[in-house]
Amino acid sequence: MNTSVPFKQINIVPRWIIFLLDLSICFISLSLAYFIKHNLDVSTINMVEFSRNSLIIVTLSTVVFLAVKTHTGIIRYTSAQDSFRILLSVVIIHGSFLLMNIVSAALSKPIFISNSVLIISCLACFLFMVIYRVMIKYFFVYIKNLKLDKKRVIIYGAGEAGVAAKRTFDHDYKVNKRIIAFVDDDQRKVGKSIDGIKILDAANLPLLISEHELDEIIFAAYTIPEDVRNSIVDICLENNVKVRHIPSHDVWPSGKMQRGQIQKINIEDLLNRKPIHIDTAAIQAELKGKRILITGAAGSIGSEIVRQLLKMQAGLIIMCDQSETALHHLYLEIEAKHTETNFHAFIGDVKDVKRMQHLFETYKPHYVYHAAAYKHVPMMEDNAAEAIKTNVLGTKTIADLSVQYDVKKFVMISTDKAVNPTNVMGASKRIAEIYVQSLNNHLINNNTHPASTNGSSRLNGKSATRFITTRFGNVLGSNGSVIPRFKEQIEKGGPVTVTHPEITRYFMTIPEACRLVLEAGCMGKGGEIFIFDMGKSVKIVDLAKTMIRLAGLTPNQDIKIEYTGLRPGEKLFEELLNDNENTMPTHHEKIMIGKVREYKFTDVEKQIHDLVLQAQNNNNQKVVMLMKQMVSEFKSKNSIFEELDLAPNTTI
Repeated sequence: MNTSVPFKQINIVPRWIIFLLDLSICFISLSLAYFIKHNLDVSTINMVEFSRNSLIIVTLSTVVFLAVKTHTGIIRYTSAQDSFRILLSVVIIHGSFLLMNIVSAALSKPIFISNSVLIISCLACFLFMVIYRVMIKYFFVYIKNLKLDKKRVIIYGAGEAGVAAKRTFDHDYKVNKRIIAFVDDDQRKVGKSIDGIKILDAANLPLLISEHELDEIIFAAYTIPEDVRNSIVDICLENNVKVRHIPSHDVWPSGKMQRGQIQKINIEDLLNRKPIHIDTAAIQAELKGKRILITGAAGSIGSEIVRQLLKMQAGLIIMCDQSETALHHLYLEIEAKHTETNFHAFIGDVKDVKRMQHLFETYKPHYVYHAAAYKHVPMMEDNAAEAIKTNVLGTKTIADLSVQYDVKKFVMISTDKAVNPTNVMGASKRIAEIYVQSLNNHLINNNTHPASTNGSSRLNGKSATRFITTRFGNVLGSNGSVIPRFKEQIEKGGPVTVTHPEITRYFMTIPEACRLVLEAGCMGKGGEIFIFDMGKSVKIVDLAKTMIRLAGLTPNQDIKIEYTGLRPGEKLFEELLNDNENTMPTHHEKIMIGKVREYKFTDVEKQIHDLVLQAQNNNNQKVVMLMKQMVSEFKSKNSIFEELDLAPNTTI
């Protein structure tokens, strides 16, 4: 028996019918009060008085119901608010009668109605009006629950969000779900009930999943430990149980949950780690009122740094990028949300020296966050010269101008691919690291700030720009990330392509990485390479399988996984330190300082000059040869440049 079709065909009862029912209940309640007052003996009732009072109560009820609008609510969705509205109406109606009695008594005239009849009528009227609404509401819930194809659901969390989810389902006939139980890890709640639904111990959830032939679990708790949640999700996916979650109540529209907010859990939710706390007050104290330049501002990292800086009350945020469309979108986003903040979108290429000089001359930034870079490994293997122009020359240009225009701090965004690089992209970022670190040390060791804007030198290094590097791995959801690629492949029905069955990567969310960038920039004294705690590395094939299961499909049955082989320059696992590096802790548990080899600035400057010259001649072979001479640990893999490693002493 499928009742879904006739149930959907039940229309909402017209308001005028509800209005007449409420008037009828007022009349019936008054009649009942008279019968009770006269011990159910109709003959003793004064019919003239009864008729007059009946007419009065119907008239009063009509006026009050129209004013309070008790009849406008949808009966099947009756709530506590409706009950308060009914109570208010009933009290006003009978209070008016009481007022009439008081006035009549004050004028030494007979009262309209006895107080006992008035009290009985008031109680009966409120009770009957609420009862018939509740009966209709539960009738609809009962009819809805008669469907044989309803999905069996457990809600994890018996708090505000869990209760709101359950009641959202009750009120929406389109939701084909039946709540089997709540589960909670709070032992004070276990064994109790909410709306007749039992609260069970979350520790028994694996057994509940198998015993109840569950279809779905909804996470409605926000303090579940990461390992516990991931373990539950693994069990659910193994048993073909769908997993959903509810966002925190602060994002519910008008403070009320809607069905559309009960969403599928995403891979990002499973990879996300414990919240990272930063010293916001210290960062804001340093950046408040300052002019801040972000290069690569339209990219994944750059745009998030912009969003984070908007909370720091900066004086002016200069967003620089060569991508007009992406920068325009970011500008519109900020314009809509942060009308009180000063910001400017600057179109320009970091390797265009004159354009960048115009930027610094115009805005004279106090702080620079350098996120502009080419980052796609296979593309940079085919375009080595462009990698050098942007990642090395672009960094050198911004760094030199930062020194020239007295920038206080220069924070460079680097990558774990700069460690023991096996590709052009990683090696180019390592060379950029070497340049900014050696420049920082050169300024400190020489106790001067060369080429300041007024042509003078500053003594004792007091005004020298401090150069800080941050190094971290992949970020979730960034442009070119594997996760958006997998999502697209799954939506198309597969196959999902993985380069190698053993390949692993570190992952971090974009906001998390950018918060750490700001924290590291604040604590940096100059010359450090800050390395972020990336947690555990993730096997990419396991990531692909989990994403397929989250889509409700079975790996290698519904969606095939294919191995395509390592791409040019790609390695099986990433590192945050090379074999000759180690770390020192900082006051932040997620941030370490890498102790890396130092280079002589004059040598680095000469090597980069030669490297850029070859890049401008678009000689990829000679470019990579010079890169390998600068970065001795750069060993190409799966690349046409592997042959250069066989002859390391080759000269140009």
